[in-house]
Amino acid sequence: MQVRTVGEALPSPDGKWLAYTVTEAVMEEEVSENRTHIHVARTDGSRRFQLTRGESGASSPQFSADSHYVFFRSRRGEGTNVWRIALDGGEAELVNQWKGSMGAFAVSPDGKKLAFIGKPKDDEIEKRRKQKLDFRVVDEDEANSSLWVAELKDGVAQGEPRELTSSKDHVTEFAWAPDSSRLAYVRQDSELADHWHQATLHEIALAGGEAARLAADRRGISNVYYSPDGARLAFQWTPQPAKWAGECTFALLDRAGGQLRDLPDSMPDECGRGTGIMGWTGDSTKLIFRATNRVSSVIRSMSLDGKQATLYEPQDGVISGYGSAAKLDAAGKSFGFALEAPDAAPEAYWMELTGSTPRKLSAVNDELDMPPLGQTETLTWKSPDGTEVEGLLVYPVGYEQGKRYPMVLNIHGGPMGVFQRVFIGKKGLYPVAAFASEGYAVLQPNPRGSSGYGKEFRLANYNDWGGGDYEDIMAGVDHVIEMGVADPERMVVMGWSYGGYMTSWIIGHTDRFLAAAAGAAVTNLWSFTGTADIPTFIPDYFDGEPWQSFDKYAKHSPMRHVDRVTTPTLILHGEADLRVPISQSYELFTALKRRGVETEMVVYPRQPHGPTEPKFVLDVMQRHLELAKKYLGEAP
Repeated sequence: MQVRTVGEALPSPDGKWLAYTVTEAVMEEEVSENRTHIHVARTDGSRRFQLTRGESGASSPQFSADSHYVFFRSRRGEGTNVWRIALDGGEAELVNQWKGSMGAFAVSPDGKKLAFIGKPKDDEIEKRRKQKLDFRVVDEDEANSSLWVAELKDGVAQGEPRELTSSKDHVTEFAWAPDSSRLAYVRQDSELADHWHQATLHEIALAGGEAARLAADRRGISNVYYSPDGARLAFQWTPQPAKWAGECTFALLDRAGGQLRDLPDSMPDECGRGTGIMGWTGDSTKLIFRATNRVSSVIRSMSLDGKQATLYEPQDGVISGYGSAAKLDAAGKSFGFALEAPDAAPEAYWMELTGSTPRKLSAVNDELDMPPLGQTETLTWKSPDGTEVEGLLVYPVGYEQGKRYPMVLNIHGGPMGVFQRVFIGKKGLYPVAAFASEGYAVLQPNPRGSSGYGKEFRLANYNDWGGGDYEDIMAGVDHVIEMGVADPERMVVMGWSYGGYMTSWIIGHTDRFLAAAAGAAVTNLWSFTGTADIPTFIPDYFDGEPWQSFDKYAKHSPMRHVDRVTTPTLILHGEADLRVPISQSYELFTALKRRGVETEMVVYPRQPHGPTEPKFVLDVMQRHLELAKKYLGEAP
């Protein structure tokens, strides 16, 4: 819990500074939160310091055009607002007065305007709540976030902001044109998570007039960027019908003539989790983008004819946060990113696009008292049908060849998630370093359906959850046993979300594991589809609605096989989980309890799909470790 994570890492336009966010867990008597603040460092390595402080965190750093100020978002007082602070010191200055929620923001290139995505405070809702009339109509009373713009003078907003888009539009992102005269934005009908695939591209002039829709035959749009010369708009879009497992293409829209073209073979194999455009080179000739690459990640350039070149790929490790922490500077000459490795905690780095060596600029985890860590090895094995599968094996601390060790099988979510070569000692749901320190091996497989291995592999589990993916995972277990590392008589299995689904599935199909821990598990595909905030998810994976494919949904649901379960099972779930409603865990818990299977269910109040409050995160990790120690015992 002492490991601090590094988030966004953004270079200044003049290339002399890097601003990066640092998040740490704050656990006091009545406090349990992750607190984020902004740090800055000179790119020549000569100086670094913390820029923002206080109980209210700060996020989303953005430099002024002259690189003298850093703008940031913070909730200080009644609402979330934009603030700015000078690099040479002084107090933070309030930029705008906004009472409501605020998403992304950006100061215009000329520094004269502030645009942001926001939802104003609704006094009527508060009034209805006090009157006990706060009922809501599902899918209809959801308020959208609009695009707003405020005039700036000397960096401070003047008057009230102006709403640019209709309340019928839910704006998800936007980009300033280089001349500050207009904004491109992405909208969908509502903020419902299930509506991402309908997102369309629009543009509005600040001088007035109606917004115009661009690229009318493209949907599922994201990552919009104007070229520095203003001649083109680059964006990602999703072929229809959209697939949850992720398909996308990069496209270019000529702003003068309106010609639209897709970059040839731009991203057919890599548009899973973690792929996204970062921006343009300063000369407007190339796009810079990030991508997941097996157990690592990569930063690449793409010329306007679709040709790609690798700018940076870690030799050992991964760009943190599926690459979302990587940011290109406004001049298109350098980028910042957070980097970590299995034995190295996250830190902020800076690199020029010309191919220089990345330079470590932060030291947020340099003073960690690092205990011995288990070695992490990348493994490959063959599934019974011949499919090659990759995964990570963390060896127990003090591993001796020839000895067999208890093993924890850990399964990722998604299913389009992926295990990468991250730092094994940072906080999360599974304390991998602690498992290794107790003398346990940890296997983290990337079965079919995972990102980073190409489109065919990512879509290979369609209509087949619990089929080929199960075979992939169990073949990995057998491979580690054949290596002489794992003790086949001393194994436990655990996973969250889809990983919880696979955990629930596994214990309904084998008794090879001494215990299981299912976190936020999908257990019943029919009831999940009817209660989750993404009701198109399972119908996408199984080619139809549950009432159209009753037998298929039943066949692939862990609840269909719960009568076979004998494995002691720990069930964990956040009470405010909309993605996988807690009723999924109650179904499994009730069935196991009624059948006399040893089971325990722990509910975390206020928590969404993954627990966020540090005290709860710590409890989840401790329970996973205690389960392993109870059933696996002492290492040899």
